[in-house]
Amino acid sequence: MAVQQNKVSKSRRNNRRSHDSLSAANPNECPNCGELKRPHHICSACGHYDDKEVIAQVDEIDLEDDAA
Repeated sequence: MAVQQNKVSKSRRNNRRSHDSLSAANPNECPNCGELKRPHHICSACGHYDDKEVIAQVDEIDLEDDAA
């Protein structure tokens, strides 16, 4: 079992934890649709990444009545 040799002061303890806080998100504007999206991620509104359509949206897919 680990036992400390000397007391760690509140200042030293809190300085060690200073980098643990979460930072706020940094959203960017999608060049295709203008919605806010996370950097280096596919746009959830239009499915584009780097001016290319990666994911086809549900309203763009034509399904036949028999297949559904």
